[in-house]
Amino acid sequence: MSKYPISAKIDENSRFFKERVGIDVSYDVGFREVVLLKTRIQLYYVNGLVDSLIIQQILKELVDLNEKERERDKASEIVKNRILHQQLSTIKTLDEAVDQVLSGLIVILIDGEKFGFAVDVRSYPGRQPEEPDTERVIRGSRDGYTENIVLNTSLTRRRIRDARLRNEMLKVGERSKTDVCLSYIKDIADDGLVDLLKKKIRKIDIDGITMAEKPLEEFFVERKWNPFPLIRFTERPDVASNHLLEGHALITVDTSPSVMVVPTTYFHHTQHAEEFRQAPIIGTFIRWIRFLAIFLSLFLLPTWLLFVMDPTLLPPELSFIGPNKEGNIPIVAQLILGVVGMEFLRMAAIHTPTALSTAMGLIAAVLIGQIAIDVGLLSPEVILYTAIGSIGTYVTPSYELSVANKMATLYLIIATALFGIYGYVISITVLLLFLISLKSFKAPYFWPLIPFNPKAMVRILFRVPTPFVHTRPSIVHPKNVFTQPQKESVK
Repeated sequence: MSKYPISAKIDENSRFFKERVGIDVSYDVGFREVVLLKTRIQLYYVNGLVDSLIIQQILKELVDLNEKERERDKASEIVKNRILHQQLSTIKTLDEAVDQVLSGLIVILIDGEKFGFAVDVRSYPGRQPEEPDTERVIRGSRDGYTENIVLNTSLTRRRIRDARLRNEMLKVGERSKTDVCLSYIKDIADDGLVDLLKKKIRKIDIDGITMAEKPLEEFFVERKWNPFPLIRFTERPDVASNHLLEGHALITVDTSPSVMVVPTTYFHHTQHAEEFRQAPIIGTFIRWIRFLAIFLSLFLLPTWLLFVMDPTLLPPELSFIGPNKEGNIPIVAQLILGVVGMEFLRMAAIHTPTALSTAMGLIAAVLIGQIAIDVGLLSPEVILYTAIGSIGTYVTPSYELSVANKMATLYLIIATALFGIYGYVISITVLLLFLISLKSFKAPYFWPLIPFNPKAMVRILFRVPTPFVHTRPSIVHPKNVFTQPQKESVK
């Protein structure tokens, strides 16, 4: 894309802005011209993305300079020194000037100068930080990321006041010019990871990413039809900050309250902030309960189906497992109907207004479930085990992982129904081999189980007290391995 330098003739710059951004056509593109020391000065901005009070203050200051200054040939120096704002940068091309205006900055052009000034007065519309609905905790901070990228980086910076924390701003989208911030701690994060992320972001060639972080994720991982998440999303600043200190990198996209954490493993998606807000023994107990729920969400239904199809696999003590009477439709069809029906309820709960969601839940649980049993569509055992498996998916902290596990459950059910115990064993083996083969930014997805790392596996199974955590996870290849200063031994 060609770059148009700022012209010393201010009328040429004005014509460029009229053609490029539609001044006098688009109502939200603002333009104002004032005369300072007999020199024309133009201001360009977008209404709604800037703080109008600051614009008024800048205009007032420029107009008042006519009474305070006399050196006409130093208009640019006077403007630069008298703009009362902490962030002012110099720009030299009109393309950059347009990008800055559309990003919410004020651009100031001066007649006779081949450069301009950009004043960062962004004031994006949006909500205040509040606790994310999907990552609630009983005890802990109640703030969360919003759709404002400037506010989001501030929430992270508030928790990590380290001079080595870097927030590099990049732009993605030929038309949308979406701000994307890459955050990392310079002396911890692996340089190869940071360079790889920058390369991938700059390589993206697309009109725009109006769906924020999701298109970015698809450009990153190139996983095609793999349902399992290779990037972790979080809306909690404390979770994101903890990942930074471990050596991960964060990617924040403007207009999205979700921050991307890379690289991540399967077990990162099973962690929740609540575990770290409780005592270590309680956090370990919560973690084990969550692992059990995830395990049941994956394997309960296909295992029960296998025992129904071949009761001889059951020991005498568990002979009661299985339907008491034959239904009107095959068990495998009932299971698939149950899983799909629970997905119907989940989607209905999301799209139902809050005032009606309780009523919808009662209707679904009491009327539909009971009637399905009465007419013989579903057996009580199917509803019971389907409900337990669905609860396991809701216990899964990562929404993306819970949906992927549900798809994996359907795959296991169909394989077991078609081929019996051979289909059950082979389908589970194929699923595990598939997960083991995945990589997230060159990091093994099933680490630390495969490849096995005993020290890291202990930290996965147990919520180790913070004073005993001395090293960062090796999976991110941190430059600084130790989390606590190493004291020199006394001789």
